[in-house]
Amino acid sequence: MSDVLTLTEGPIARIRLNRPKAIHALNTPMCQAILAALDTWSTDADIAAVLIDHVEGRGFCAGGDIRMLAESGAKDGAEARAFFHVEYRMNHRLFTYAKPTIAFMDGITMGGGVGLSLPCDFRIATENTRFAMPETGIGLFPDVGGGWYLSRLPGRTGQYLALTGHRLDGAECLALGLATHYLPSSALDDAKARIVADPQTIAAILDDLSVPAPEARILAHRAEIDRLFASDDLEDIFAALAADESEWAGQQLATLKTKSPQTMKVSLRLLHEGAMMPTFEDEMRQEYAVGAHVVQRHDFLEGVRAVIVDKDHAPNWNPATPEGVADHVIDQIFAPLPDGEAWTPG
Repeated sequence: MSDVLTLTEGPIARIRLNRPKAIHALNTPMCQAILAALDTWSTDADIAAVLIDHVEGRGFCAGGDIRMLAESGAKDGAEARAFFHVEYRMNHRLFTYAKPTIAFMDGITMGGGVGLSLPCDFRIATENTRFAMPETGIGLFPDVGGGWYLSRLPGRTGQYLALTGHRLDGAECLALGLATHYLPSSALDDAKARIVADPQTIAAILDDLSVPAPEARILAHRAEIDRLFASDDLEDIFAALAADESEWAGQQLATLKTKSPQTMKVSLRLLHEGAMMPTFEDEMRQEYAVGAHVVQRHDFLEGVRAVIVDKDHAPNWNPATPEGVADHVIDQIFAPLPDGEAWTPG
């Protein structure tokens, strides 16, 4: 059985992630299959919309094939770059897709799963949704369009999420605009059946099946987030958190001290520049260049060792402090690739 199922059901095309043991984490063949299907359906007059979900298990999509990326990064990085190249083309194709797209973010939606769902026109959260971009914990950064999406969230919420990897629930996703609808998971099968039956009324169907979301807990901390994460300089954020005597600020500082200083700085710059990117294509080109550099650096290989391989959760970041990460290193990471190596949308 394939790791991803691409099929049609009447006027609806369906992408069903089918790798439950890996919480549907994306690999290169999955991205290639999704991209090929999207291209086929784009010119098929019988297809009215594309629906994206997962077959079974506790997550929609837990991310990408991190272990493969690290193994490649430890060598020449070619396989990692090939994965990013096709994944980002898939992200971009969804972002620019002419037909309505619907993503069911039921369960864990992280990393690559965020890249698969956020470009969609309709993004359904449920009581099971657990949304995060936790990449700084493994020496990576919020890619797949993270620099675009997170930089456009209210206030400094995006910077907070990028640095801490904080997990949002479905109600919080709705409140921040990451999700367009909040449905109980028990209503999802009905929603899909009704969309297949009448794809011209997707918005009305989802509105009809939506329920009031619980309180969005992150909103209680909006003022602290905007104040304490106000700077684009990581040292300033550390200092602001250290100077604040609240328990919440102390918790955030403790969290940041477990993350890669290098890729936290990368993330802040990515969001700063992402907010000014004229097009999503420009964003993906930049993220590809950054990703191509980061996967071959010490912190990514060490982060994957600590979290995924050895599971000791004790990475030795190098440099170990924000002050130790020189500006010229970040400039090197953000250096554009030569024309022949740069990412293109297709």
